Amino acid sequence: MLRAASSTVLMALLAASALSCNSMPGRILSGNTGALFGGPAPVANKVREPYRKDARLAVLWVGHATALVQIDDKQILTDPVFTSTVGLLSARLVEPGLDPEHVPPLSAVLVSHTHFDHLSLGSLEMIEEKTPVLFVPRGALPYVPDFAFDTIELSTWQRWEHDGLRITAVPVKHGGGRYGVDIALGWGGFTGYVVEYHGVTVYFGGDTAYDRKVFTETRARFPAIDLALMPIAPIGPRDFMHSRHVDPAEALEACEELGAKWVVPIHFDTFINSSDEPGQAVSELKRVMAARRIAPGKVHILAPGEQRILLGR
Repeated sequence: MLRAASSTVLMALLAASALSCNSMPGRILSGNTGALFGGPAPVANKVREPYRKDARLAVLWVGHATALVQIDDKQILTDPVFTSTVGLLSARLVEPGLDPEHVPPLSAVLVSHTHFDHLSLGSLEMIEEKTPVLFVPRGALPYVPDFAFDTIELSTWQRWEHDGLRITAVPVKHGGGRYGVDIALGWGGFTGYVVEYHGVTVYFGGDTAYDRKVFTETRARFPAIDLALMPIAPIGPRDFMHSRHVDPAEALEACEELGAKWVVPIHFDTFINSSDEPGQAVSELKRVMAARRIAPGKVHILAPGEQRILLGR
């Protein structure tokens, strides 16, 4: 109850200065207006039973930073957003690639930071009975009301372990907050995560800018990352975005520094939150991949709802 009360007070104090990380003028506002009235594009042939008996490691991209990761019998969901809008302003361009009612029983939910497009309270309510625990960065607890699941804050390099599943908070370069004033004050916290289970290691970057030290430090502690879920957008305007978001070239460089065996790009073409054109991030990613002669099969660009088995049984 105390946490719920503090969340209400926080919202009341800061709502007047509401500002989401998705708010930018011009094309963003007009594009979101069109998306609000037009509705999201449908996803055909959605997976209804995502658990794969034939997989040791599988990933299903739901959209934006939401991904369902299966490691053997464990299912982990990242930054769940199933709502049609985030922050009341940014409209969804494409339906979630997995409907919340078809989310399987989860071992954990990971939330990287408190921005509206990553911490979706309405989405957490939709899956409240499906997970025993939610992980958030240090400083994010006041933003999460009481749910049926436990909510645990993790500081950088802090580790949680249960039934062989190990989750560690790792550094990223981004920002916290949610409502404007708290963003300026640096409240809310932000993090990446490394998940380990049965000899498989998965990195989830959430939102991050490029910082070589951050990625090399993570690799030093986790030298055998199998899969990196890495954002590739928003790209522009670059002078505004570069301090908080990697572009496709920087995302690939970060994954090289992490030593990731496979990469699944996330955080693109789901909401209008930049000056990027639809498809721009993927086109730029493919251009950089070709220029750097990145080995086929290393980077898996998924459509919303597409599931890929990376390690079979």
